[in-house]
Amino acid sequence: MKEKILTNVRIIDPSQKMDEIGNIVIDEKGKIKSIGKKSGASKSAEKIDLKGLVAIPGLVDMKAFVGEPGFEYKENFRTLSQAALAGGVTSIVTMPNTKPIIDNVSMVDFIIRRGRDKAKVNLFPCASITRQKEGNQMTEFGLLKARGIIGFSDVNKTIQNTELMSRIMNYASDIDVLIMQHAEDYELARNSCINQSEVATRLGLQGVSDIAEKIIIERDLSLLSEYPCRYHINQISSKNSLNVIKKNKSNGIKFSTGVSINNLSLNQNDIGEFRTFLKLSPPLRSEEDRLSLIEGIKNDLIDVIVSDHLPEDEESKRLPFAQAATGSIGIETLLSLSLELYHNESLPLEKIITCLTINPAKILKINKGTLKEGSDADICIFDLEKPWVVKAEELKSKSKNTAIENKRLQGKVKMTLLQGEVAYSN
Repeated sequence: MKEKILTNVRIIDPSQKMDEIGNIVIDEKGKIKSIGKKSGASKSAEKIDLKGLVAIPGLVDMKAFVGEPGFEYKENFRTLSQAALAGGVTSIVTMPNTKPIIDNVSMVDFIIRRGRDKAKVNLFPCASITRQKEGNQMTEFGLLKARGIIGFSDVNKTIQNTELMSRIMNYASDIDVLIMQHAEDYELARNSCINQSEVATRLGLQGVSDIAEKIIIERDLSLLSEYPCRYHINQISSKNSLNVIKKNKSNGIKFSTGVSINNLSLNQNDIGEFRTFLKLSPPLRSEEDRLSLIEGIKNDLIDVIVSDHLPEDEESKRLPFAQAATGSIGIETLLSLSLELYHNESLPLEKIITCLTINPAKILKINKGTLKEGSDADICIFDLEKPWVVKAEELKSKSKNTAIENKRLQGKVKMTLLQGEVAYSN
């Protein structure tokens, strides 16, 4: 590959506190050579005039499902890569809820080899915290980490046993691995499918109180004060959970927190008359909760915004609400839906980009989410003002279960570079 220079571009890189019009020079190895107003390249460099578009580090999505192995009919490495690149996402943390579950060394070797052969983005696989995600026996953290596992999560299941959770944290602390917890008390959430509220009563559906989320967070953060490991709450959804997080952070306990873009942008009223594509976990909650989550980002109580990309075939979603599968695709619309929070003046642009790039990279301890000199030229280029309408049939994911069908958005990815090469262009 020959040297490239991206000119006339607004560069926003929170890792360098940079927001300026300038150039980005990419060397022959796909690394950032120089960046900014005074940056220049050799005369032989390939020149790409971006005409005032915005360039940011490639997005890092900390929670996405890939269907291989076992669920290729929902998603595979190829379609996940296509959807991610169309959304400016260049690095993905993949969840272990495949078939078989990623809980042993042979499965890790398989997933890394298959991803290397088929994926066109940077993949960082998770393994399950417990064998078969059953919450009974820890997986071999040390062996799995040595084979390339970035973190450990039981995805949509929570470690219910407090004694086991204390041992998990203690061991994780000793060998420096990341534990990613889904916060939901099983007994309180049993058979539920929606937020406990007037909406649930009106629809005749079993609701779950935000106490189910809060009680697990309180327990885990209490344990964390005794066993200080790298601990991340995958997604929170309520004001009450934020209050617990604020209290513990003020007491000096170190941990990180994520939120789904769905919980930032939608609330329980959007479910309307049984819109099963909005059946999510954690569920959409009240408008008060949604607004409190936005404040949580402003106040640095929430560190990361994730897509929670969970493809499901249409047949499993078009069922009665209680029987319908949980989840929504979202990796392709992650940036555009996040930019809605900028356009409606809910959040500053830099804060949004921080939660999508450098913050997740820091939590994961990976050299991504930045445009610093010497880093990989993984770059998302977008038109901040471009209006468009979400049409499921036009999305690149293999499944089409988007929660925001026909939603009007402002801001569209125009180009994605991966290690200096144009991997997507619109």
